[in-house]
Amino acid sequence: MRYSVDTSVFEINPNIKFGILIGKNIRNSETTPGDEGKLRDAERRMRENFRADQVRELPNVLLYREFMTNAGINPNKFPPSVEAMFKRILKGGTLPIINAVVDLCNAVSIARTISLGAHDLKDIQEDLEVRFAGEGDRFLPFGATEYENVDKGELIFTSGNTVQTRKWIWRQSELGKTAIDSKDIFFQLVGFEAADLAKAMADIENLVIARFQGTCQKHIVDLNNRYIDF
Repeated sequence: MRYSVDTSVFEINPNIKFGILIGKNIRNSETTPGDEGKLRDAERRMRENFRADQVRELPNVLLYREFMTNAGINPNKFPPSVEAMFKRILKGGTLPIINAVVDLCNAVSIARTISLGAHDLKDIQEDLEVRFAGEGDRFLPFGATEYENVDKGELIFTSGNTVQTRKWIWRQSELGKTAIDSKDIFFQLVGFEAADLAKAMADIENLVIARFQGTCQKHIVDLNNRYIDF
C-alpha cells in the first residue's frame, strides 16, 4: 500500500511535513487509571502554560490555520480538530475516556500541540493520499450510516475515493476509527519543524512498542520524499 502527498500540497507551504507510523499487532484495551493519568497530566500542563484566548497562537495551530486558509478552507468555520480540543481543555474541560490508544494519542497531541490522527487499517482498502478532491469522492461522517459528497477542490486525506478526513484536518470519518479491537493502525502527524515532529513520533513509537506490545514503522513524507510504501 502507498501513502502519498500531492505536489500541490507542498505548493501551499513547502515546509509542511507528515510523520507516518504504522503500528502492527497492537493490543489495545480499555483505558487504565495510569493511561488516564497521562491524559489528565497533559491537560493540566497545557492549562498551566497557556490561556484560553491563546489557542489560535499555540505552536502549530497558527500554522495549521494559515495553511487551511491558503488551501481555501475557512478555519473559523472548519477549525483544525486540535484547536477545538485545546480550546475545550483551556476552558477547564476534560476529554472523554474512549480507549487506551485514543486517549494516549490525545495525551501526545496535547503535550506536543500537534495534529495526530489514528486510522484503523482494517477499514482502508486502497492507497492513501493527501490531495484535493475530485469527482466521486465521498465521506462517511463519524457516527453516520450514509455517505455524503465532498466538494470538488476540497483538501482531503483519502483512501481511493473514500475520504478519511474532510477539510484536511477538520473532521475524521467513521471508517478507520480506532476501537478496542483495532490491531493495525496508521498514525498521521502533521508538523512544520522536523525536531518537534520527531519528538511526537518518538512518543507514539514508544506507546506502540512499550504500552501496546506492537511493532512500528516510521516515515517522514515531505517535499523531497512525497510518498512511502508500506
